Amino acid sequence: MILKKHPYLIAAFFILLLISNLQAQKSRPLNLIQYDHNPYNFGFTLGLNQMLFTINHMPLYNDSVYSGTAINDITPADSASLQSVESNSNFGFTIGIVSNLRLGQYFDLRFIPSLSFGERDLTYTAATTFYTAHDTVLIRKPLQSTFVEFPFYIKYKSKRMNNTRAYLIGGAKYSLDLISDARRKEKAGGAEIVKLHRNDLYLDLGAGFDFYNEYFKLGVEIKMSYGLNNLIKKEGTIYTEGIDRLRSKIFTLSLTFE
Repeated sequence: MILKKHPYLIAAFFILLLISNLQAQKSRPLNLIQYDHNPYNFGFTLGLNQMLFTINHMPLYNDSVYSGTAINDITPADSASLQSVESNSNFGFTIGIVSNLRLGQYFDLRFIPSLSFGERDLTYTAATTFYTAHDTVLIRKPLQSTFVEFPFYIKYKSKRMNNTRAYLIGGAKYSLDLISDARRKEKAGGAEIVKLHRNDLYLDLGAGFDFYNEYFKLGVEIKMSYGLNNLIKKEGTIYTEGIDRLRSKIFTLSLTFE
């Protein structure tokens, strides 16, 4: 499933993996020999992300029939029933500041406050009735997000091979959606807005490679973030009542410069 939804991120990561293996096979002068002995290091990160949702439906959600204000932006329709809800992802980007504390030969503690920009879509399929006519409609609800993120990670590093080192990274982060409140207050042309809660907690897991250059260290990393909180705000509409839990999922391919 991950390979199907995120082919570009996965392909880019494995290309970089191949490059690192080729570099590791050649003996060459070591760069930044004392770098890993520094108690702390700083830098910045740039990333490409894909945001989407994990959706858990309510039991028998497609048996409910909605009318009146619950479907006021589905026209013309007297009533409607929800058939399916799907999440679609789009590309966004992430920028952040890297703070790294050396814990030992193979372990670091990292704090990377970041800004992430992205958009996700919820696509609803609904069966509608207007007088005696029946129809099926698709409704797309774009959900833009700007996250302020505060992650803490433990980084486990392999033994250095020439100017390359592999690593695993894992931890947790708190995330705040800055534009969630604006989305709650606005309605465009009478259309219903799907409202989300602002706060979320994530568990993150990733892997990458560090490349030691003459003047700086370049890191290439792919990371998966899984949200723990239920983000959907129930409002009695066809767009919210069919969803039991709506959790965030983010895939990020990033470069770090330290």
